[in-house]
Amino acid sequence: MTSTEAPAPRANKPAGGWTMLYVGLALCLIALTAAVLLTMGRTAICTCGTIELWHGTVKDSGNSQHLTDWYTPSHIIHGVLFYCGTWLVGFVRGKPLPLGAAFLLALGVECAWELVENTNVVIDRYRATNIALDYYGDSVINSVMDIGAMIVGFWLARIWPVWLSVVVALLMELIVGYWIRDNLILNIIMLIYPVEAINQWQAGG
Repeated sequence: MTSTEAPAPRANKPAGGWTMLYVGLALCLIALTAAVLLTMGRTAICTCGTIELWHGTVKDSGNSQHLTDWYTPSHIIHGVLFYCGTWLVGFVRGKPLPLGAAFLLALGVECAWELVENTNVVIDRYRATNIALDYYGDSVINSVMDIGAMIVGFWLARIWPVWLSVVVALLMELIVGYWIRDNLILNIIMLIYPVEAINQWQAGG
């Protein structure tokens, strides 16, 4: 997988036309996700009434309520993984996915996850662990920014060599894991099959 391989640009139409179509569909998908989140009862912004560019405290009610936080790198990694996934889809089907279609597929998965993540079932699942006792779901603006972080990760994976994408993703996991005792891998583990030893370790952070 290199920056010149699949997913590939769509042919048989002016590039600008396809670009505008994909951008328009992407914006509509993000707007629809935000609207659905609002109907689910998610708040537009933090109930504290402010919008912070960065919120660095994990164990408080402001976590996942502002523009960026310690979980933003996890969503960048989502983008890297989704790019890899779309490459694999193209590999299996024997020809690259059109780049725009690959991007919309990745965006759709991320938007779907933001909706699932903010259901009461998943919120309660998170809150069963020590690291997320004060977590009550994302604000809509935080979810939209998480989607934006995934988009950044997707396009970085598109232009970066594979080794650089892997190194940066691993570094983000290590730094975030060290600093807050949580990261994408630990988050997945504790969501799917909570491990008490990890739970106790996170409680000491």
